Amino acid sequence: METIKNRTERARRPERSRRTCDGGHEVKNELLLALPDREYAHLRPHLEYIELPHHTILHEPGQRIEFAHFLNSGMASLVILTRDGRSVEVAIVGKEGMVGTPLAVGLDRGPYRAVVQITGTGCRIKSDLLIEALQRAPELRLILNRYVLIQGLQLAQIAACNRLHEIEQRLARWLLMCQDRVESDILLVTHDFLAQMLGTGRPSVSLAAGILQRSGMIENLRGRVRIKNRKDLENAACECYRALKQFNGNLGIH
Repeated sequence: METIKNRTERARRPERSRRTCDGGHEVKNELLLALPDREYAHLRPHLEYIELPHHTILHEPGQRIEFAHFLNSGMASLVILTRDGRSVEVAIVGKEGMVGTPLAVGLDRGPYRAVVQITGTGCRIKSDLLIEALQRAPELRLILNRYVLIQGLQLAQIAACNRLHEIEQRLARWLLMCQDRVESDILLVTHDFLAQMLGTGRPSVSLAAGILQRSGMIENLRGRVRIKNRKDLENAACECYRALKQFNGNLGIH
């Protein structure tokens, strides 16, 4: 039951104003919500609401990044592709971040494919308009520079994780990261997809998922995974999950 003290403290906390992009669509992206009103007002006319269906490619490696995407919901992956057709995920982005981070440091190309893995929505802005806005918006510049740094730390941590930890630990870590972003117990992912993202074979993922299911942490369903016991799943994950969660906390925008 909420105490009088808790009610008082809650009443004293300032409410974050509701923000919208074109068409009156509500903005839920945490980077955009963290901006001062003045800077957001300057950016708002250039923010275009967009639906983000599964498998939408937001930009390709080596090609010009046309738009920066600020997700409101869903999740995108940054994926490294090899010449022999293999791929591995190196970072994920949800409503806490932005797809197109090279733009924040004046670059218009990146080494990754950015692809929507869980359907959602977002706002996008043309790359040249974002770069122009960064010249007049110091808080936006600071927030995006901090996010670029945090994403770089995420890339390094995931690279180490993929090299050093067992597949069950890595799968638990990925499922937790995914749930943190989509805020649902049901994750619309297949074992084939998980194998691609984790850079391993499907049999290995199915074996690891079976171990987690028999331990009561998850339930493997057709085309999706349900998280049943998050606390035990956190215990099953390697230390990389806690490190990555700490990185995100350092954004200072929650």
